[in-house]
Amino acid sequence: MSEDQPRATVRVRRIDECGTLDEIFRYCLPAFGGAYLRRIYTILDRAIGMGCPLTLAIAGPVTVSGQHQTWLIPLLETGWVAYLSTTDAVCYHDGHRSLDNRRECIHEVPIFGDDAALRDQRTIRVTDMAFDEDVLLDQDRFLTAVLSRPEFQKKMTGTELRYRLGEVYRAQERKNGVPAGLLSTCHEMQIPVFVGAPGDGSVFLNSMKLWAMRQAGLIPDYAFDLDLHAEVFEACAYHRWGLFDNPVHTLGTLILGGGVPKNYNLQPEPALGQVLGIPNVRGYNFDVQIVTAPITDGSLSSCPPAEAVTWGKVDKETYTVATESMQADYSMLMPFLVRALLDNRRRYESMSPEERAEHPQAQGYLRDRAGYRLFEQREQLCARLTDDVRSNREWLLDTLRYPS
Repeated sequence: MSEDQPRATVRVRRIDECGTLDEIFRYCLPAFGGAYLRRIYTILDRAIGMGCPLTLAIAGPVTVSGQHQTWLIPLLETGWVAYLSTTDAVCYHDGHRSLDNRRECIHEVPIFGDDAALRDQRTIRVTDMAFDEDVLLDQDRFLTAVLSRPEFQKKMTGTELRYRLGEVYRAQERKNGVPAGLLSTCHEMQIPVFVGAPGDGSVFLNSMKLWAMRQAGLIPDYAFDLDLHAEVFEACAYHRWGLFDNPVHTLGTLILGGGVPKNYNLQPEPALGQVLGIPNVRGYNFDVQIVTAPITDGSLSSCPPAEAVTWGKVDKETYTVATESMQADYSMLMPFLVRALLDNRRRYESMSPEERAEHPQAQGYLRDRAGYRLFEQREQLCARLTDDVRSNREWLLDTLRYPS
């Protein structure tokens, strides 16, 4: 601890004296692993209370397991999240429950059961979640039909692909009377969804099938293609918006699991500052992550926010008090974290205007539930970043020459 940093006094309460989850997180997790959880909660509380837009990186089978409907969608519906990055598989499995006659297609199986027997039964297992192999075949047929539609026959960003796919999923959900899924919720709220490794998942595999059929002369044409350059540029434009256009002029990130979604969420800062040379670009002011990887394994999944400071991805002025990394399974913790944050919002909603005036964080918690709707602003925000690139002409042209 530095000499100019005040000591953090440990204050505890009896558990039977706590009336809210907020009090439990603050006063009943004084040390060790519990203290990591307390710090993550209080950092999120501060970021939300100051009105900071959050970006979300999430890896793992959140849709096939139903976690998206228990805590992820309620978190998105607060309006606090600007955009998220995830995996192609999350987007693929998001459609299962909306398929015709597949409303209750997921069931629970033992983690350490007889996988050979499951294979004989044509049952697919994802940890302790399982479904019939026919669900995958139905999902493939559905995606093939969707990707063959006229509106998909062009080059587009992955965010547009997933926006359009969310619209199709939403129609299926309404037709079959199932709760809204992740992509349909993001479609409704205009939340951009990024996938850093689109080729590593079955949405793209079905596109590959149609491409291969065209190559083999089995279908006359297939024109869908991903514009990865434009998609990465779009992510940079949103980061620029958070730093320069949004009134709070800061960003926070919540990282759940590691891998590509985590790294993709952190890439806009070096892309803007290091590669495009845009001046005054900063990293995230708030960065909390819950990952299972131990820090000693040397993977991108395990590296803490402090390491990201050396890359410029996290702000060096705030990281000692506004970042935390916890080694844990986020599926065990997120329902409680999200519930505590939602309870805080309800508490502020129940206050009179005079009472809210005594709680500055109430305004941040009570920001518009409609959210930032960045996807519908993407052309405007990308145009602003293009203007910045144009203004940085001399610096960028100089980067084309490698010194000999």
